[in-house]
Amino acid sequence: MALHDSNRKRKAVTKDSPEADEVVLSDGGGDLEPEFLDGILSQSDDEESAGSNNDVSDDNEDDVNGYESSTDGLVSDEVPSDVEEDDDTSTKVNGSRKAGSRPLEASDDEPTPNHVITEDANGNPRYLYRNIDPVYDSDDSDAPETTNTIGNIPLSFYDSYPHIGYDINGKKITRPAKGEALDALLDSIDIPKGWTGLTDPNTGKPLELSAEELDVLKRIQMNEVPEEGFDPYPATVEYFTSKTETMPLSAAPEPKRRFVPSKHEAKRVMKIVQAIREGRIMPYKPPSDEDEEDLDVKRYDIWANEAPRPDHPMNVPAPKLPLPGYDESYHPPPEYLPDEAEKKAWEEADEEDREKDYLPADHGSLRKVPGYGRFINEKFERCLDLYLAPRIRRSKLNIDPESLLPKLPSPEDLRPFPTTCATIFHGHEGRVRSLAVDPSGVWLASGGDDGTIRIWELLTGRQLWHVKISPDEAINVVRWRPGTDAVIISAAAGENLYFIIPPIISPEFESQSRSFLDAGFGYATSNLSSDSAKKTPPAQWARPTSRLSDLGVLLQAHLRSTIKVISWHRRGDYLATVSPSGQTSAVAIHTLSKHLTQLPFRRLKGLPQSAQFHPSKPIFFVATQRTIRSYDLSKQELLKIIQPGARWISSFDVHPLGDNLIVGSYDKRLLWHDLDLSVRPYKTLRYHKKAIRQVKFHVGGLPLFADASDDGSLQVFHGKVVGDMMENATIVPVKVLRGHKVVRDLGVLDLDWHPREPWMVSAGADGTCRLWM
Repeated sequence: MALHDSNRKRKAVTKDSPEADEVVLSDGGGDLEPEFLDGILSQSDDEESAGSNNDVSDDNEDDVNGYESSTDGLVSDEVPSDVEEDDDTSTKVNGSRKAGSRPLEASDDEPTPNHVITEDANGNPRYLYRNIDPVYDSDDSDAPETTNTIGNIPLSFYDSYPHIGYDINGKKITRPAKGEALDALLDSIDIPKGWTGLTDPNTGKPLELSAEELDVLKRIQMNEVPEEGFDPYPATVEYFTSKTETMPLSAAPEPKRRFVPSKHEAKRVMKIVQAIREGRIMPYKPPSDEDEEDLDVKRYDIWANEAPRPDHPMNVPAPKLPLPGYDESYHPPPEYLPDEAEKKAWEEADEEDREKDYLPADHGSLRKVPGYGRFINEKFERCLDLYLAPRIRRSKLNIDPESLLPKLPSPEDLRPFPTTCATIFHGHEGRVRSLAVDPSGVWLASGGDDGTIRIWELLTGRQLWHVKISPDEAINVVRWRPGTDAVIISAAAGENLYFIIPPIISPEFESQSRSFLDAGFGYATSNLSSDSAKKTPPAQWARPTSRLSDLGVLLQAHLRSTIKVISWHRRGDYLATVSPSGQTSAVAIHTLSKHLTQLPFRRLKGLPQSAQFHPSKPIFFVATQRTIRSYDLSKQELLKIIQPGARWISSFDVHPLGDNLIVGSYDKRLLWHDLDLSVRPYKTLRYHKKAIRQVKFHVGGLPLFADASDDGSLQVFHGKVVGDMMENATIVPVKVLRGHKVVRDLGVLDLDWHPREPWMVSAGADGTCRLWM
């Protein structure tokens, strides 16, 4: 009872204060042996690492019993059992046993102290606080869930048990299955010989392979040669030996010229000596070690004694270095030190990919810090920062890039333009090479590989008339004469140029058209001279055969080369033809009223491709493979050379106003030229996958133009041109028309516009013509 009473008295003074702990240590300190004290302290440290804080019993008698049992267990040589360890934990006060004191009770009203009182070397009390254990039953989702709670105990301790530890709830964790058990299970299964698990697609039975086939498959899977016994590394066969022969191939004595000094080298040496004497070659002088400073040159440090100034565009402060962090310290905190994996990753990374130029290192003292290897590099980079710092502040413009793009109108707002195929014209055998709509907009003329010219009713697609010009030659081009005072069709087949009056008009209109063609015969007869008779004319004008005359072909002009392009003047009396195969007669200008042919160019640079008259001025355009030249017919001089930049020009057309030009090329480009702006293209459009065959403007006042390509499509554009010189042309693609079939890599060969309506006709290599409305 005395012990029990003393414990109750000590309970009243057990506080979280040093004074109370000193009283406990001083009271009854001489009743215990030193060996017993050491055992208590060692056991309290072990129990402290286990982290049990809530095992203090409320009963005073249990404390005394636990105290006695613990002393007995420590004095004896036996290993204490689990029950004894549980009893020992009841003797803790303030988280551990106190040296030289009896165990105290833990009161429910008072909190348990989280420290242990020991003595230091001078005998003074020392407080050791325990580490705070994380609360695993909290609601924090970031706390990791521990599966095995055995701590730092090696797993080899559980080799003789079927489990490997305990979870947080105290349940045993079963040992996972080992490889031996799985191998025994697989060995127990009887697998037939040659079994692959696959099914033969021919028989539907399991596919069995022999050992040789399995070996071949295994070799292929391992990226080896299927053939057995193949040596990928054969022995090297020295076809050319590397041994030096001792005996020479020839026993002839050395010639004398090998011992005589070279005269050529002597001349070169004398030239160098003479150049040194004349001062043209200066001998090398090593630079002096210390360059003398020029005292007359004053140097200023622009950022020395810099004081804070008000913000001003002309005041640029020197760039400041960033302040050092914890990781740059010679003794950084442990969390800033890299582990082995981070060091290896930093060393293997490139210098440009590293986040830092250094690795944090821990040095015991400042005198152990070595020299910094990147000191000179950092100072040099700092000097570059100061030297290359901007002197004037520039305000950055915050502009949306999309706002700089031109705002194009919607295609719905640009109507009318052709969208659908309204009529298909069938009748030609083979490709339709050319077509044209008459100035009145009622008829359509077409010509193709079958050598026939056909006249169609445009709206209905009905064929009104046709004539076969030549059984051997194809109709390369068909064009109507401009103007409504006569109806005349010009067509080219081979080297012949035909003029036709179709019998689909009234007799009065037919007689008026005949008068235009017959007027030239009287002029040619009256102006025939002896000098002109001796020269060979560029073209021979004559009437065709009686068969063609009865069919409506009234006039024929024979040239020296095959005609590919026909272009009429706006007045209807002049027309130009282009023959790419002709040399001096490649471009010819014909006068219909005089039956006269002129060759304006003696020599033309490049192979001509097309030619056109200006719609309102006496200007003539001639296109070669790379350039387009414009000539003034009244002054007979070259005006300008337009350079589209295309590899091969296929066709071009002049805008009705005469200030703009579009060019189509075989390299799939459509180019828009502003003649008043530059000789270079204003816009380059790439919308086709194959060559562009024909381009054409609408001549009826609508801002439309189109191109035809070998990919079987036609691209319709809205091209608005205004008279204001300050405003550029607006080019917007509005529609892609598809319907022609591609035959032998040829698609749409020609196109033409209706003179008034937004209608377009096209000729294809599939033998059809189409009307788009």
